[in-house]
Amino acid sequence: MNMNTSHHNQSIQNKPAVIAGLSLLIMTIAAAFSYGYAHSSLIVSGEPATTFHNLQASRLLFDMEIVGWVVIILTDIFVSWSFYILLKPVHRQYSLLAGWLRLLYTAVLATAVSHLVIASRIVRDGTSLFNDSLNDRASQTLLSVTAFESIWSFGLILFGVHLIVTGLLALMARQIPTFIGILLMAAGFSYALIHVLYSFMPQLDGVTSVLETILGIPMFIGELSFGIWLLLKGRKTAAIR
Repeated sequence: MNMNTSHHNQSIQNKPAVIAGLSLLIMTIAAAFSYGYAHSSLIVSGEPATTFHNLQASRLLFDMEIVGWVVIILTDIFVSWSFYILLKPVHRQYSLLAGWLRLLYTAVLATAVSHLVIASRIVRDGTSLFNDSLNDRASQTLLSVTAFESIWSFGLILFGVHLIVTGLLALMARQIPTFIGILLMAAGFSYALIHVLYSFMPQLDGVTSVLETILGIPMFIGELSFGIWLLLKGRKTAAIR
């Protein structure tokens, strides 16, 4: 391969690596705000009146949470495309599978977030599927928020499988450090296990919550470590194979 061809391949590789890395960092910040701060501060499970009061008192924060989810949805689309372009030389079929799994997860997340939009309308305008009494509005609001959480949890099973396939591709690639592939696969298995339990075995919610706490670190650092590597090293690497 001559110098011009090598430079051209590296230039092609730089753009998706930078897009993926930046998108993952933006997504991490948005998720920390929308779920880690806003959602956790406003939503009280099993208490519709308290949740409704919190949302009424902090409508701007709730709307900003929704904006954060929209940012996550958009960056997920960029990541799906970037991962496919980056990892296609490693194994085209697996990279295509990983891309479609992430896009499918993104569609599920968008469906889930639509229920937060419904909750926001109920809080802001008093629109309800029942009548306009305060108790009914509070109950409908919590039902919408609970629907968001349930649908998103199911989507995270798909996200976990996506990370497993992406981790396998990372392990197959010569240029990507082995520990990145291991972290991605560990995160994927953790997401899939936790949310299979949440979605299909609600009687084990107590055990699942403990497992989620234990597995929180690999779930957090798995994909983030890949994003940081892509920004620091991946953009300087010739085509990943």
